[in-house]
Amino acid sequence: MARFLIKRLLSATLTLFAVSVLAFLMFFALPRDPVTGMCPKNCNPERLERVREELGLRDPKIEQYAAYMKGIFVGRDLGSAQGGRCDAPCLGYSYVNSEAVTDTLARVLPVTLSIVIPAAILWLLLGVGLGMVSALKRGTWVDRLAIGFSLTGASLQLYFTGAVLLIVFVYQLKVLPNPHYTSILDDPLDWAKGLVLAWVALAFLFSAIYARLARAQMLETLSEDFVRTARAKGLASKAVYGRHALRAAITPLVTIAGLDVGAALGGTVITETTFGIQGLGRTAVYAVRGGDLPMIMATVLIAAVFVVLANVVVDLLYAVIDPRVRLR
Repeated sequence: MARFLIKRLLSATLTLFAVSVLAFLMFFALPRDPVTGMCPKNCNPERLERVREELGLRDPKIEQYAAYMKGIFVGRDLGSAQGGRCDAPCLGYSYVNSEAVTDTLARVLPVTLSIVIPAAILWLLLGVGLGMVSALKRGTWVDRLAIGFSLTGASLQLYFTGAVLLIVFVYQLKVLPNPHYTSILDDPLDWAKGLVLAWVALAFLFSAIYARLARAQMLETLSEDFVRTARAKGLASKAVYGRHALRAAITPLVTIAGLDVGAALGGTVITETTFGIQGLGRTAVYAVRGGDLPMIMATVLIAAVFVVLANVVVDLLYAVIDPRVRLR
C-alpha cells in the first residue's frame, strides 16, 4: 500500500509541476507586457518600470520561474512596489486588491470549501442512494419517481433553482437569512444558515445526475455473472446487493465524484454568483476581468491542486474498494 501511495504522489507532483510551468509560460512568456495588466490605470511609467525591475521581468524566463517557485516554498522579496517581503507560500501581489494574493485566498478559499464539501456529502448520499434504490426497485413507482427526480434536476439550471430557493425561503417564508458566510469557528449555526441554500441548490443539481449514473451502473452490475452466482449459492439479498453488487457498482462513481468535487473546489462560480457569496470562483472571474495576472495564476494553481489531490484520493479509494488496484 505504501508503494502504491508513493507512486500516486509522485505522479501528482509531476502533474502539478507541468501545470505550473504551462501557467507561468502562458501568463509571463507571451509576447505582451504582463505588468500593464497587473497594475491599474494610476500606475505611471516610472512605477511600471520599477515593478518590472523588482519582478525581474528582464531576467531569463527560467530564472523568473525559479523565483516564482521559490516564493511558494520559502517566500521572496517583492520590493516596495509590491508590499515588500512576501512570506511562503508567496503567490505574488495583486494591485487590484492592493494586497498579497495569499491574503485574498485566505479570505475566499474557506468560503468555497464551506460550500462544496457539505454539498458534496449531500449529493453523494442522496444521488447514489436514490440511484441504487431505483435500480433495486426497477419498474415500480419508486423507480419512476427517481427517474422523474433525476430528469427534473438535470434539466433545471443552478441559477434558476437558486433563485427559486431564495424567493421561497428568504423573501416569502423568511425562515432563512440572506446567504452569507460566517466562519464555522465563530458561529456554526449561522455558518449553516447562511450557506444551506447554496448546499441544497448545488446538491440538487449533482444528485440528480448521480442518481441516473448510479441506477445505470447498478443495473449493469446486477446482470453480471458473479451476482447471479452469489444468488445461486443462496446468499441473502443483503449480502448480494450490499457486499457484492454495490461494491462493484460504486467504483466508476468514485472516479466521477473525485473529478466533480475537485473541479467544484476550484471555484463554484455560478453558485457563488447566484447567492452573492464571495468565494474562489467569483474571485477568479473578477481577476480575469481586471487583468490581475498574479491572482489568475494563483487560482489556476489552486484549482489544479484540488483536481490532482481529488484524483489521488480516488486512487486510494480504488485501492480500498478493489485490492487488485494496488498491484498495478
